[in-house]
Formats: sequence, structure tokens, C-alpha cells
Amino acid sequence: MIEVEPLRSVIARYGLSASKALGQNFILDRHLLARIAAIPGDLAGKTVYEVGPGPGGLTRALLDTGARVVAVERDRRCLAPLAELEAEFAGKFRVVEADALEVDELELAGRGAHIVANLPYNVGTALLLRWLGGEQWQPWWASLTLMFQREVAERIVAKPDTEHYGRLSVAAQWRCQARIAQLVHRSAFVPPPKVMSAVVHIVPAESPAGVKAATIERLTAAAFGQRRKMLRQSLKGLPGALEALEAEGIDTQRRAETIRVGEFVAVARRLDAK
Repeated sequence: MIEVEPLRSVIARYGLSASKALGQNFILDRHLLARIAAIPGDLAGKTVYEVGPGPGGLTRALLDTGARVVAVERDRRCLAPLAELEAEFAGKFRVVEADALEVDELELAGRGAHIVANLPYNVGTALLLRWLGGEQWQPWWASLTLMFQREVAERIVAKPDTEHYGRLSVAAQWRCQARIAQLVHRSAFVPPPKVMSAVVHIVPAESPAGVKAATIERLTAAAFGQRRKMLRQSLKGLPGALEALEAEGIDTQRRAETIRVGEFVAVARRLDAK
């Protein structure tokens, strides 16, 4: 078996350092990276879409599963070590220099790809909302396995009447199943971030009938935009919302953080039926 060069040596050889401006933090522990790559299940022969591979630690772990990997990287400093992986895994790995917020992901990765990424902190939530949004469902991706700051991860999986429950919780749960699959200590990163991290695993479920994603987004934006206020105040500017609440038997004196995902869906369905 060929001994793999330690990632720390690769980083040193290319004089790389994590860019704060790009929200980068590198993980060097190959065992941890292998555990993250295993979260989606058997990836052999499947396509993985990775955002922000950096020096390629998680990329190699994904390639070692037998997956085909398409990665988008905007940091030119990282293209040289990634080119080494392209040569080593010829035909199995492709890296594209681009901004992940601007590419056509479906064209790059194809329908049914698994998204696995240690997301740059500064674009992680924006990318997640992009992947969770849109009226077309099922989505083009088969699963999401994403590293976030732990607080963001807890917002994604939060239940009603808890500190972290909000718009992101509803967006992730109204037509998906989401769980925290792995906690990651800050010491696993170079440089260590100020906070703990967590890997969230999300798989699409059936989309509730008669509900538009845009309506869920408008409803939750209004409800959580003034989360300390009762719904009768926060939703009064959304036409038909208070009537829909009453029709569902939902007390308008409740606050947004007490409303279950299914209740938001039921109210949105009434709004869309008008």
C-alpha cells in the first residue's frame, strides 16, 4: 500500500494557510475525515459534489470510498494540491475554479449527487437555503452532509419551544429529515475556530401536497421576524394569515417558536388554497 502524504505536509509544501476572509478552517485528521465521508452511506460508484475542498483532505476521504467527486474551489492557492489529486485519481475527480454561489450545480454534478462539504463558514447558510429551496421537489441532490458551526447545526435540527428553533429549522424540516451526525471539536481544525462544529445529514422527504416553498418562506419570515411578538402582531401584515391560523385552531396569541413545522405547513396550505 502506498503511504499517503500527511495533509499537514501538503499544506506546508504549498505554503497554505486558512483564509479568514474565505471562512476556511482545514481538518487534518484523516480518521475524522473518513468518518465524515462515511455518513452518507456507501458512496462507491456514486457522484459527490464538494464545495470548498481546500487542500483536499475531505476530498481524498471521499475518493477513498470509491466515489466520483466534483469539487468547486474559489481559492486559487488550493488548486495545485487539488491538481495532484486529479492526477492520482484520474477520471474520478474534477475540480472547478469558481464561486459555489454562482455555478450551475446540476450541470456540474448531475441529478442524484450527494453533497458533502466542510462548508466555508461565511457562505454555509446561504448555500444550505439554496439547496433546500425552490418549488421543484424532489431536489437534484440525494443527500446533504455538511459541516457547520454547532449553533447553526442546532438551528437546523431544532424542535419547537427550544432556543434554536426558527426559520432555518422549518426550512430544513418541512420536506426533509435532518439530524446531527457528528460533533467536531474545535481542536480538529487548523486554525482552531472559536466555536465547536457539527456535521448535519439531511435527506429529502415527500413534499406536502398543496404547499408552495415561497409561501412557507414568506410565512416563516414574517412569523420569526418578530419572534418575541404574538402571531396576531407578527402576521398581521401577511394577507389571510390570521384567518388561516384561526381556521387551523391555532391561537393567535402564541409565538412563532411554539408553532410546529406541521402547523406552519397547514397554514401555508390554506394560504395557497385562496
